[in-house]
Amino acid sequence: MERFNSNKGGHINSAYDSNLDEPPVYEETNDDHRTVRPSVISAFGHDTLDRVPHIDFYRNAGSMSGHRAVRPSLQELHDNGVISVPDTLEDDGERSSGTPSDDLESAAPTDDMKGMVKFGWIRGVLVRCMLNIWGVMLFIRLSWVFGQAGWGECGNDTHIPGLYKSDYLHICISGLGIVIIALSCVVTTITGISMSAICTNGVVRGGGAYYMISRSLGPEFGGSIGLIFAFANAVGVSMYVVGFAETVVDLLKENSAIMVDEMNDIRIIGCITIVLLLGISVAGMEWEAKAQIILLVILLVAIVNVFVGTVIPATNEKKAQGFFNYRSKIFLENFTPAFRDGETFFSVFAIFFPAATGILAGANISGDLRDAQAALPKGTLLAILITGLTYLAMALCVAATVVRDATGNSSSIINHTTPVICNGSTAVACELGYDFSSCEVEKCKFGLMNNFQVMTLVSGFGPLIIAGTFSATLSSALASLVSAPKVFQALCKDNIYRALHFFAKGHGKNNEPIRGYVLTFIISVAFILIGDLNTIAPIISNFFLASYALINFSCFHASYAKSPGWRPAYKYYNMWLSLMGALLCCVVMFVINWWAALLTYGIEFLLYIYVTVKKPDVNWGSSTQAVTFVSAVSNALSLSGVEDHVKNFRPQILVLTGSTRSRPALLDLAHSFSKNYGLCITCEVFVGPRSETVDEMNNAMEKNQLLLKKKKRKAFYAAVACDNFREGAESLLQASGLGRMKPNTLMIGFKKNWRTAGAEAVQSYVGILHDAFDFEYGTAMLRVNQGLDVSHIVEAEGLLEAFNKGLQRSGSSQIRYLKKLSVCGSPPPQVAKMNEKLVEASLQFKKKQPKGTIDVWWLFDDGGLTLLLPYILTTRKKWKDCKMRIFMAGQPGRSDLDKEDLGEKKNIYRESSCSYLHFSSLKELQEMIEPFRLHEGSKDADQIRALQKEQPWKVTDKELSEFEEKTHLQVRLNELLKEHSRSANLIIVSMPIARKETISDFLYMAWLDILTKDLPPTLLIRGNHKSVLTFYS
Repeated sequence: MERFNSNKGGHINSAYDSNLDEPPVYEETNDDHRTVRPSVISAFGHDTLDRVPHIDFYRNAGSMSGHRAVRPSLQELHDNGVISVPDTLEDDGERSSGTPSDDLESAAPTDDMKGMVKFGWIRGVLVRCMLNIWGVMLFIRLSWVFGQAGWGECGNDTHIPGLYKSDYLHICISGLGIVIIALSCVVTTITGISMSAICTNGVVRGGGAYYMISRSLGPEFGGSIGLIFAFANAVGVSMYVVGFAETVVDLLKENSAIMVDEMNDIRIIGCITIVLLLGISVAGMEWEAKAQIILLVILLVAIVNVFVGTVIPATNEKKAQGFFNYRSKIFLENFTPAFRDGETFFSVFAIFFPAATGILAGANISGDLRDAQAALPKGTLLAILITGLTYLAMALCVAATVVRDATGNSSSIINHTTPVICNGSTAVACELGYDFSSCEVEKCKFGLMNNFQVMTLVSGFGPLIIAGTFSATLSSALASLVSAPKVFQALCKDNIYRALHFFAKGHGKNNEPIRGYVLTFIISVAFILIGDLNTIAPIISNFFLASYALINFSCFHASYAKSPGWRPAYKYYNMWLSLMGALLCCVVMFVINWWAALLTYGIEFLLYIYVTVKKPDVNWGSSTQAVTFVSAVSNALSLSGVEDHVKNFRPQILVLTGSTRSRPALLDLAHSFSKNYGLCITCEVFVGPRSETVDEMNNAMEKNQLLLKKKKRKAFYAAVACDNFREGAESLLQASGLGRMKPNTLMIGFKKNWRTAGAEAVQSYVGILHDAFDFEYGTAMLRVNQGLDVSHIVEAEGLLEAFNKGLQRSGSSQIRYLKKLSVCGSPPPQVAKMNEKLVEASLQFKKKQPKGTIDVWWLFDDGGLTLLLPYILTTRKKWKDCKMRIFMAGQPGRSDLDKEDLGEKKNIYRESSCSYLHFSSLKELQEMIEPFRLHEGSKDADQIRALQKEQPWKVTDKELSEFEEKTHLQVRLNELLKEHSRSANLIIVSMPIARKETISDFLYMAWLDILTKDLPPTLLIRGNHKSVLTFYS
């Protein structure tokens, strides 16, 4: 790949675009890299790779509102010379195979999507919301609600200080009926405001409430509420259809036209109706939208018909049924509540509130809106306002024209020749010339309290109310029949529930969820066949309310997190108002039906647990992540203000594993120490020029962290790029961690090949140990006889896997790739056997340890780390069958004192056995050190100085003589370890320290080697000589 250079002078750049700084598109090649874009003449008049800001740079991959462009990378602008940048737009199409999708705006645009139907805010949101909110409640139950609750309430006569004792004030407050409507509108309005804030914070895809909740609170909340919300809409279809069928059966009953019986007629009519509605829905959104417009016109005519009817003079027949046109006396009579038949304010509210649960009808088809960000706030809030005023106006009109009780008999007209005493609840009717006093003794069939068809009575033309009832039920059913599959399809596309991915597929230019329609149809028919949905209705209402509560909580949570990504264009929201809305929704759930509310919470909790356990591989930048980050920063700062205490000491380990797959035994043992309760950082140093290693390092960061998560290792991955290994390790030792969350223990593997690695490698390795001691780190070194490094095996497995994938590829561009991989063959039998043993040894700390011992050779007091780490191991489930045995060095004549001292330490951890040892004569060490000796004894002074200058790392005779006893000590210790701890599961020994600039690196490595040779897994530990144990509580 080469960089294109523009010619100087008057030559026009061949890459010049008339649109100047339009977003560039990479030129694709047959290689695995993209070519560097040509320079263009920018808005500043000179050739440059830089681009001015443009919206296409910020789109998600697969955006339907425009192709995503990629700005020049920082490396393209900064590096000098030919570079190769991977194509960040590469899409291998794996999303369609069932993997969880990223937060894309939509599927990649195709040719058949160019004619897809998109709706504006009126047809797409306003009309749908109004039709869904104007349900059967408007014509059948609204009059009964105001008959029970009244439209006002007066308190008892109250004496006001300052007035004469005989003067009392009749105090009246706003009516409970108005409160019921107002409270419902408050809940829906707050929810609408919260939804407006969420949907204007970014592009809204299909899925409505599910999409908004899942992208705000994460897949756990979104996945749980999305499933029950889709189910609620599916069952809602059957509820509305059964309501329609009941009205039709009532008409058949009045005309003696019952087909079988009432219940079976409801089922027959319901099934026929839902088949017709399914046909309209499957025909496409355009047909469904046209049907909604027709239903809206019928509904509006029916509503106007009610207002017109209230001013048409009432006939005697209507008066006998309680309708007297507008009368102030009736209005005042209906002012106070008159709850009957055990009804209360809360029970009446529970019956009315489901009428308000239609505000998400527009959001549920958010994927079919032309501009969801603008349409949803405007359409939803306006629909709430219009429908709320309509409910209130119609209720007040009915309360001012119809009495609570009426006989319906024309003979109830009062004959003025016979005096009648007017009192009680029928006094107003009596004053208007009708005697309904019999209603105080027995239940009447007419009036606000008894007749559900009051709207038909009040209207100018009764059949229009029946048509309006049909329109209200069918429009709500049609909206739910469209909403359920759309929401369910969005949920299935995200693949949170893998078993449901079958329903993610769409058909046609509008990506219609045909499979979802069929499933919704089956669920609806099943509930229609039940015929009576009084039991399921409160559960469905609670499902909707749970969605409203989470929408409000999503807005609150996003605002509370104060994430820079929370920037809604809709500014008229308040986080505390949203929280109040969420709490109100929860309260209303219990008001409607307490057991249904508990059932809803139970189902949601179980689904939440399921999604949490399954851990879907998605990252939507939820506010939960933002709050977690804020909490982590806050807690880290709180820790920084508290001094460390020995009782709270935890080993926080920085472990030099390289790649997370390179030394699994080292990682597993380190993780056993930290588990979920301490800090563990796995580190890798990329050695080489930064220009060559930085890309590899950046690519490894995310990859290795994902591997840790996959292996369920609660650890962090850190990497640095340096010219040599020691510098990188030194950087990690100094800069790792944050505040009190800093590593205090270095864990490293034993360098098994130190005799063949060369002087520079050994000096670097030992230098890291010196650096750790300088920075006051505790240090642990693990040795396993078979070795720790399995990177060559991992690399071979990776090549084999890549080779198998390569066999499935086609095209001439892959020939070289296959040839390169084909050189990998099976290793020789001897090597294969060694690799097998190495792999087995690398997994030994991953499995449960058999019954045995952890032998602790605590030879030097290092502050207690040598004792603390094995004790921590015994608290882990994998090591619970292992007992600790503590070995200590003593002096002749101090046996009893040392045993008493050791016994006190034993009391700390309640260990089962201890041993006391004496050291005797030791053998010498020769063969291991011989290749690294200077042998200066037979040479003159000049030769010695020349050799020391040429090979300063070699062991001199003087050094060997000076540290002869310490050298022999390591040999003797190894003999004792073999004698007493050969069968231990793990041996822990105090690590000898090499004094800087006194003991040569090779002599020190010889000490470590001979000390741990031919033993079970051995861990050398040296604390930083600061107490990590205490006797005090």
